Amino acid sequence: MATPPACFHDRDWSAILTNYPIAAVGAGLEIEPAVLISINVPVRGANAIEHLMRGRSDTMANSSAASVAHRLLPILDWAPGYRRDWLLPDVLAGLALWAVMVPEGMAYAGIVGVPPIMGLYTIVPALLAYALLGTSRQLVVGPDTATGLISAVTIGAIATQGTAEFNSLTSTLAVLIGFFFLSFGIMRMGWVASFIPTPVMRGFIEGLVYVTIIGQVPHLLGISGASGNFFTKLWHVLQHLPDASVAAVVTGILSLVAMLVLRHMAPAVPAALVVMVTATIVIGLLGGEATGVHVAGHLPSGLPHLTAPNLEISTLTELVPGALAIVLVGYAEALGAAKAAALQSGGKIDPNQELVAHGPANILSGLFGGFLVVGSLSKTSVATSAGARSQLANLVAAVFSFLTLIFLTPLFRNMPQPALAAIVIAAMLHLTKPSYLRELFVRSRWSFANCVIVILGELTLGVLQGIALGVVLSLLTLIYLASHPRGAELGQLPGTEAYRSVQRHPEAVTFPGLMIWGAGGDLFFASIGHISTALKAALAARPDVKRVLLDCAAVNFIDVSGGDELLGLINELQKMGISVGFVRMRDAVRDGMKRAGVEAIVGPGNFYDRATDGVRAWQQQADVG
Repeated sequence: MATPPACFHDRDWSAILTNYPIAAVGAGLEIEPAVLISINVPVRGANAIEHLMRGRSDTMANSSAASVAHRLLPILDWAPGYRRDWLLPDVLAGLALWAVMVPEGMAYAGIVGVPPIMGLYTIVPALLAYALLGTSRQLVVGPDTATGLISAVTIGAIATQGTAEFNSLTSTLAVLIGFFFLSFGIMRMGWVASFIPTPVMRGFIEGLVYVTIIGQVPHLLGISGASGNFFTKLWHVLQHLPDASVAAVVTGILSLVAMLVLRHMAPAVPAALVVMVTATIVIGLLGGEATGVHVAGHLPSGLPHLTAPNLEISTLTELVPGALAIVLVGYAEALGAAKAAALQSGGKIDPNQELVAHGPANILSGLFGGFLVVGSLSKTSVATSAGARSQLANLVAAVFSFLTLIFLTPLFRNMPQPALAAIVIAAMLHLTKPSYLRELFVRSRWSFANCVIVILGELTLGVLQGIALGVVLSLLTLIYLASHPRGAELGQLPGTEAYRSVQRHPEAVTFPGLMIWGAGGDLFFASIGHISTALKAALAARPDVKRVLLDCAAVNFIDVSGGDELLGLINELQKMGISVGFVRMRDAVRDGMKRAGVEAIVGPGNFYDRATDGVRAWQQQADVG
């Protein structure tokens, strides 16, 4: 760039640069002032171009900064393009969300084991944070049943439910969860959700439904609760049925029936809000606590106070396992909900940014006295069904929830506990899908067994142990499948150049003296032994074979151990008078074989792009022989 082209020394170019320096640079002429002086361009023109070049650099820097801002604040992507005709649907969807989230937030607080007011404290900061940082235009972040129960179990191991310590630790857990979400997002670990396959996740949710319902039945019936696993709680309920309060039973059963009927007959009606308001008014008119029904009592009005989390190392250490379980389960659920919303209404989801967005949502919720939040499929379905077009619907819901905190909490004084239990139980019944288990049994007995094991693990060992068992089963399944690739002898389908397993396709043609063996998977330390054993067994059944073509179409990777073992196998086969060739091999795999010395002993001429080429080469060699 320091030396101008020869044409720049012409008078015409000098004149253009002298009189129109900015236009010259705008046309793409990147010229330093020193060069301009060398071709007699006045200092005025040189200074102008230098100024413009500096401006172009500043523009590039600003563009880079804008790109970073858009990545960190996805709201900057959709807000400038917001359409006016979206406003009314978003406002109406926000009102629908508010009508669902306020009663469910207070009801789900019972699952978490904290006072109902903490459910309201949770809603606003979570909605605001995700609206700014989330990549989904419709995902709703809020209280959740699955992760809420894990929170209750985690805190219940170190504090007594109903105490200030329990409530404080619940908020601390939310902050810790937010820290993990944010950290994993910054480290771009959005792939972690892949380690919970659908059958395991479904099994976890099914088990969770039963555990949650049995935990809410005492509230529904007005009897004392019990600790322990599902069966212990079930036995406790059966033993104390004679102690049930008639008023509580009537309130709870009527509320549950109303929830189910409204959801079936009028799905557009906010059933939870209608049931909660109706039950509160009726119990209030009948005398509140005097009716024999336990009510919420006084709920504080106004904004929550900023609460510092408990940062004692010993406490945090005890909270970490539960926090990690919630992050794993909650993220898998949230990502599934976000993808479902994107399929329905468009948009792109960034899994790593979703982790980041859940970080501040939980941290702020914890700091303001709330509990954990995750993306909710049920609440997102409410938003999309109500016509939500963007996160403005969530912001509208946040505003009305804020107003509820300021002005409406005294109205919930006579809110009956059985009605809240009915709302939770109805939500749980909506989550269960017995038909999925039947379909899974038909599709895959192995996956069905994993699903059932997770359910039984939750019912007998506990929620945390159940999900841990599910993750371990998933990893063991992955390891087993990767280390036991399904190799097979291949034959040519008549009239085609396609080669398939001779076991699955008896019509496939094999060739005298030649075996084509499909590797079935990657060649690495855990799989190469299985591949070698299976190949030797197949060769033992065909003593006529003098050449093996290893079909590597399914091989994406070969490690050092795989290369060494393969080299030993080839040497063993060659001593038996069997030559070896390779077909359909990827370049990266061949590079690994070169480094292992495989190509040196086989010869570069024994690598073929197509299986047909390898077969023809063998047939020509056999004819010559």
